[in-house]
Amino acid sequence: MSSESLTGKVSTRSKRSDALRNQQVLLAAAAEVFVTSGVDAPIRQIAAKAGVGTGTIYRHFPTRADLITAVYRHQIEECAEAGPNLLAGADSPFAALRQWIDLFVDFLVTKHGLADAMQSDSSGFAALHGYFLDRLLPVCAQLLDASVEAGEIRAGIRPYELMRGIGNLCIGGGDPQYDPRRLIELLLDGLQHPRSA
Repeated sequence: MSSESLTGKVSTRSKRSDALRNQQVLLAAAAEVFVTSGVDAPIRQIAAKAGVGTGTIYRHFPTRADLITAVYRHQIEECAEAGPNLLAGADSPFAALRQWIDLFVDFLVTKHGLADAMQSDSSGFAALHGYFLDRLLPVCAQLLDASVEAGEIRAGIRPYELMRGIGNLCIGGGDPQYDPRRLIELLLDGLQHPRSA
């Protein structure tokens, strides 16, 4: 193989990895903005957070629904990858579960805006919801099982019920006096064995 063709391949691969890295930066910035300002936040706010122009965002994501869907998938992957990492590095399995739930709550803020953004594409929303369950239920189950095995929480807590309950607590209707995280802390405290609480 000539050095010229090798250089061309390396250059193309490098451009692809740069584009992927840039896209990840955009998605992380959009996720942060969605958590604090909702999914209707101005695109210029997301662009400023990412340090790019609005044209760059539109080049990657032509519509707001495209951006929200991409952020949703990105956050699912972050939550899925975080579970085992937290379990390996936390002081206890239950501490890892608490940290993972905190990430999950941040994700849910974006998720609740997704349905409105995708009103015209119910099959697309259903596919994303299936992806969400396929990726995150096993992670939640792993954290719960490890916490039970360590004797930190009661047995018999089903991952779907816990995730669904947390999701329901996160629907606050924009009431500034409502703090879902406080109620989620109470819920998590209730999972513990009395001796470990």
